[in-house]
Amino acid sequence: MGNQQQPVVLSIAGFDPCSGAGVTADIKTLGAHGCYAVTCITALTVQSTTGVRSVQPVAAKLVEQTLEELARDFEISAVRIGMLGSSEVVQAIAAFLKNQTPPNIVLDPIFKSSSGAPLLEKGGIDLVRRQLLPLAAVITPNVDEAAELTGMRVTTIAEMKAAALRLHEMGARHVVITGGDITPGQPPEKATDLLSVMGANGQAEQTPFASDRVRSNSTHGTGCAFASALAANLALGKQLSDAVVMSKAYVKKAIASARPLGKGQGPLHHLYRLEEVPRAPSDSLAAKEH
Repeated sequence: MGNQQQPVVLSIAGFDPCSGAGVTADIKTLGAHGCYAVTCITALTVQSTTGVRSVQPVAAKLVEQTLEELARDFEISAVRIGMLGSSEVVQAIAAFLKNQTPPNIVLDPIFKSSSGAPLLEKGGIDLVRRQLLPLAAVITPNVDEAAELTGMRVTTIAEMKAAALRLHEMGARHVVITGGDITPGQPPEKATDLLSVMGANGQAEQTPFASDRVRSNSTHGTGCAFASALAANLALGKQLSDAVVMSKAYVKKAIASARPLGKGQGPLHHLYRLEEVPRAPSDSLAAKEH
């Protein structure tokens, strides 16, 4: 891949000082996929692997200026939207996206931390619903976020399918609901996600993706990693269903490769591929010759 071809992906998300989630995790994920990450921080958080202590949203004006500056300088091939922090920030991002119309917008609607701390107030959630959801190419809520967006119960595959249809009605083009723990009629070690694609005929095509669950305590930021990997794969020109499969595989391997870090729910190993690369150039040359 020549230098001209490296896709630029914009991450709009919060700052997690322990780098398990948010922009610093996105930078690692996008780099691991051969993309170049540019970022706009929406909120500063005080958190570690043991949970979120406090959240300080960034001023909407600063977010607006950052996004405008980046758009002037780079050709953006995809956008990953994560934690937003405040209603004003949601509005600033919606205005930017309407104005610039970048391709491959992946909206990962984050309302609570995995430890349960609220990350966006109710008014902000309503703005995400009305203003951001229709602008996204793909939205990637987990079952709790899908329930929050639709007001529906989402605890089974059938309910995931119904919630995805409701999200389409609300303006979402393509939906990936990450199910995680929803496994009716399947062994408990399966994790199921649902891809729901709205066809030109107005019919949704729904595909469940089940994969073996990785038993691990290193799962801080799995949703961020999945959404960023999805944005990267779309920026690289992959078809949506392939991008979903590849992003799931990346997250699974990043969890499986993680080393225990911190005293709580540890981060994934976003850069596990670095360890799979031959160390010395002479080794790879020798391998090519054989």
